[in-house]
Amino acid sequence: MTEAVFRMDPYQREVETFVTARGDGWVELAATVFYPTGGGQPGDVGQLVGGDATLEVTETRKGETPELIRHLVAGGPEPAVGAPVRAVLDWQRRHRLMRMHTCLHLLCRAVDGVVTGGQIGDGKGRLDFDIPEATLDKVALTERLNAWIEADHAVAERWIEAAELDARPELVKTMSVAPPRTGGRIRLIEIEGLDLQACGGTHVRSTREIGRVSVAKIEKKGRQNRRVQVVFDD
Repeated sequence: MTEAVFRMDPYQREVETFVTARGDGWVELAATVFYPTGGGQPGDVGQLVGGDATLEVTETRKGETPELIRHLVAGGPEPAVGAPVRAVLDWQRRHRLMRMHTCLHLLCRAVDGVVTGGQIGDGKGRLDFDIPEATLDKVALTERLNAWIEADHAVAERWIEAAELDARPELVKTMSVAPPRTGGRIRLIEIEGLDLQACGGTHVRSTREIGRVSVAKIEKKGRQNRRVQVVFDD
């Protein structure tokens, strides 16, 4: 089992750890700050530093079981099992993903429709909504999102037992993504006064940290599917 440091502290940028498994172009670690691809959020990239060698982490994925996290590496031979390494995030990229992930939670609240899919990118993100009519307006959505961002709502997490989630299905906002169950518990992300939903991704501490955004595009992707794309103004 890999200790997922990012789940308890998404702002931690590096961790001293050691290699627990290795293969052709990958390693697994006892603990990591690297988020693995999942829930629409890309896996982290960065570096593994050990001794005189530095390897580039080009992608992070889940291992053979959900409790394991695999780091794809390049730039040299994989370190031996037991070797000490320092896992260092590409923090600027991660922080942009955190900002956009939190923004998409606001978008869930801003649009009155079931979320059928989504994707978080570096500087942009999108959600698909089950909405039969073209009733969404880019300007109105942009103004609503930025008003909530500027209001600086706190973003916090709390944990519930899996049985409580099963009794409250409304806490799962995205039909295509099942939230991770860590030790039989589910993590909830709450944007104060606005949104509460189950989520395993990484988020910022307040909405103002997101920065100003724009709704760049609203597309019809099916008879009842509207895709809303959001980008950072910066």
